[in-house]
Amino acid sequence: MKIGCVKEIKNNEFRVGLTPDNVKAYVAAGHHVYMEKGAGVGSGFADNEYIDAGASLIDNAEEVWELVDMMIKVKEPLPEEYGFFREGLILYTYLHLAADKEQTDALLNGKVKAVAYETIQEEDRSLPCLAPMSQIAGRLSIQEGAKYLEKKFGGEGILLAGVPGTPKANVVILGGGTVGMNACKIAVGMGANVTILDVNLKRLEELDNMFGAHIQTLVSTDSNIEKAVIDADLVIGSVLIPGGSTPKLFKKKYLPEMKDGAVFVDVAIDQGGCGESSRVTTHDEPVYIEDGVVHYCVGNMPGAVSRTSTIALTNATLRYGLQIADKGLEKACEENEAIKLGVNCYAGKITNKNVADALGYEFVEFGSVAE
Repeated sequence: MKIGCVKEIKNNEFRVGLTPDNVKAYVAAGHHVYMEKGAGVGSGFADNEYIDAGASLIDNAEEVWELVDMMIKVKEPLPEEYGFFREGLILYTYLHLAADKEQTDALLNGKVKAVAYETIQEEDRSLPCLAPMSQIAGRLSIQEGAKYLEKKFGGEGILLAGVPGTPKANVVILGGGTVGMNACKIAVGMGANVTILDVNLKRLEELDNMFGAHIQTLVSTDSNIEKAVIDADLVIGSVLIPGGSTPKLFKKKYLPEMKDGAVFVDVAIDQGGCGESSRVTTHDEPVYIEDGVVHYCVGNMPGAVSRTSTIALTNATLRYGLQIADKGLEKACEENEAIKLGVNCYAGKITNKNVADALGYEFVEFGSVAE
């Protein structure tokens, strides 16, 4: 199979879909890899490393798109790339379609075989290609939140950990999944007062056993959320429904009740965000202030730590990508249910129920449309 990888064009997105080691793996399996020149520079991988790994370097993205059977990216294609869509092309990347009708329509019209990292799901319900970025985003959310609590950015001017004789910051985490747990780990490590909320009592028990007296666990109800965020200095939104739109747990009505200069970091913004007041921001302009609360809603947070993120992501995506390349998408889906669950669009149909429900489109079983 002809495998392609192009430079990401999203604002301040420095990750890349393939590392030189990934290229070696595809070439060793008998595939041909085409890389756009400079695609890996933002993650610290030089063109000559890709050449040494066996890739063919191409001067421009358009030619790579035209040459390949499968395009491997990091972020969803932007409108400038929709013109490269064509029937039968396999697109293997993060898609986040529930919050992006325009992209969904472009994929459907182009009859692209679109495989989303975020909905590849194993039997144990784990999301192996989403997990590494969730880990990074969770840890980064505290790092960024601590920064924007500084007065110069509109924050309260409070140090997360405090010092002897001063109060520590109150951190509230909405959602106890991978993002929430990793945010919790860093917040506890920095010495903040941490409250974490989730609807799953078993998960709260696991977190309680993990962090003990260092955290307060609460069942996620509107009442508990409101009480917690009123006293919060930093709120982390880390709720996830695989492939679907995120529920709006952080209400606009909370904002006037919160401290002036409190910070809300919406890690779920890729899927539409879990805050009613959330709107996508970029690394160029990461924050805005509404009702005195600083909102950080960057849609590609892990792109800020691109080398770590690229290595972590491709460690997870490589094995599924190799199965698709070796067997073709249809056979790979037949043999691996996890990959089948990753197929969001196929032959002009939506084949992921959460995406279909979020956009109000018809859902078609992959098996019936792939026959």
